[in-house]
Amino acid sequence: MVLDAPKKPAEQLQSLAGEVQDALRREGGRDVYDFEVSAQGAGLDGTGEPAITVVLKEDDTTTNSVANLLSMTPTLEITHESAGSDDVCAFLVQEVRRIFQDEQASIAYLLQGSSFSKAGKDFQLDHVTTQAIEKRTTRAFKYASTYHVTFSLFAASASPSAWDIEEAVQQYINPLLRQLATVSDFHVDTQVQLFASFSPSIAVPQLDEASNTYKLLHSDLSGFINAAEWPLSPSIGSGPTINMVLYVPSPSQSPLLLENGGNSWTIPQWGGVLILNPNNTQTARLTTSDLEPAMLTFADQLMSLLGVPSTPHSLALRISRLKRERTTSLILSASSTLGALVRLTNKLESIAIPASVATSVDLTLHHLEATCSSLRQGEYQLALENARVAEAEAEKAFFEPSMVGQVYFPDEHKVAVYVPLLGPMAVPLVMSALKELKGWRQAKKVKTL
Repeated sequence: MVLDAPKKPAEQLQSLAGEVQDALRREGGRDVYDFEVSAQGAGLDGTGEPAITVVLKEDDTTTNSVANLLSMTPTLEITHESAGSDDVCAFLVQEVRRIFQDEQASIAYLLQGSSFSKAGKDFQLDHVTTQAIEKRTTRAFKYASTYHVTFSLFAASASPSAWDIEEAVQQYINPLLRQLATVSDFHVDTQVQLFASFSPSIAVPQLDEASNTYKLLHSDLSGFINAAEWPLSPSIGSGPTINMVLYVPSPSQSPLLLENGGNSWTIPQWGGVLILNPNNTQTARLTTSDLEPAMLTFADQLMSLLGVPSTPHSLALRISRLKRERTTSLILSASSTLGALVRLTNKLESIAIPASVATSVDLTLHHLEATCSSLRQGEYQLALENARVAEAEAEKAFFEPSMVGQVYFPDEHKVAVYVPLLGPMAVPLVMSALKELKGWRQAKKVKTL
């Protein structure tokens, strides 16, 4: 964390940074990680990026300190009166701890049950917090370096047959993807299919005369996707596919809404669905303005599916938090895979270890050490990149094709396979040996007589 106060002398700012750091550590005896505070211009213990920059602004017209968290940069502005540095320090510590409280809870949740659990064993997770974290993590995709986002228009009739999806993506989705580019790469695809009826396994929507709308039952949402007829590929290329489906019902079933009156829902680890009821049911083309509500909804669903946390309200801090959480999960995954590989080799002592596996293990350990070092120095982007390589190398070592075959063909199986083959060969050899032994004994008796 970097502390900046344009109106304070460098010595006072440095002293205040020390007080803030001591206060954070004194009150954070059960924190998952430590806070390191430096004054602007003094630099961090490394070349990394600060998790947050706190800018102090003096204003003698205010009596109470006010905090303002910027949305597009990881910056917290605190406006305070000139006097009372102790009150400013206490207020600053309170705000910083509040901003990072949810992140620490998420890290502590990830560490539970792992070999690193001691780092967060004293951080208390209540039931409500645990449920919220579990809901977010189970909904989101597993981390990948590349995601494919597919926007699909499925119309139940012959119209709309076209949509200005390129302009809509450029205006509403690309700004978000550019912010997330430091975490993963994204490839966007689009497609259109006409006369696309929803799955026949669900009930036909019934007209609600009170609201004059057709209602889609909540129990039918899981079966709404017509996987048999809709061209929704489960994956494109090396990364997972996130499906964003825009469904336009036929005029005979429009407007179509959910039971609760909404028109969109998220399918965990798959994508999002939105039902669009155009004002003009005969429109042949959906314009960018027509698509605006849908694209805003898709943006929210996309963030949810990628695991972007909902707090704090600063997008820059939320993405930075996601970066650290993904790095932690990759460290745990790589470490767990290495542990499984060690247990496997200890259990199957006769298994041959190829040189490629040893190389991958060395690379995994090297990048894990580099990841931890980068985290300590605040180099979060570099830490994520190293963790990504470590996890990939660990998976490569564990699933080495030559080793996988040996794992599923242990010594017991070898005996079971080769005994039936060696048995017929062994019988005449044993009989011949017995015959020779018998002849040798008879010859020995004759010689003795």
